[in-house]
Amino acid sequence: MGGGKKQSPAQAEKSQSAEATKKEGQKKGERKDQKAKTNISVIIDENQAMNFIKGAKVFTVQELSRQTNVKISAANALLQKLLLKGSVKRVGGYSGHHIYTPA
Repeated sequence: MGGGKKQSPAQAEKSQSAEATKKEGQKKGERKDQKAKTNISVIIDENQAMNFIKGAKVFTVQELSRQTNVKISAANALLQKLLLKGSVKRVGGYSGHHIYTPA
């Protein structure tokens, strides 16, 4: 019984531009500018980490991982090892978000 609803001029213009971009090969949801992913490794460079730790008054696991370009789990493992050695001290924080200082 009825047909499709007549589109408003604005909607008709949008559908025309969408069809034109589809013909050019670009998809509707495709992004032109995508950031390059940073290269995050699992192996931590202890010299680079110790330089950062010595230069900081206080720091967190997240800061250490960001500065050394490693995963948070790798930075956390290094911090736990340094805690046992006595190279760093835990001075505050709670629930996994601890704040450390060089000893």
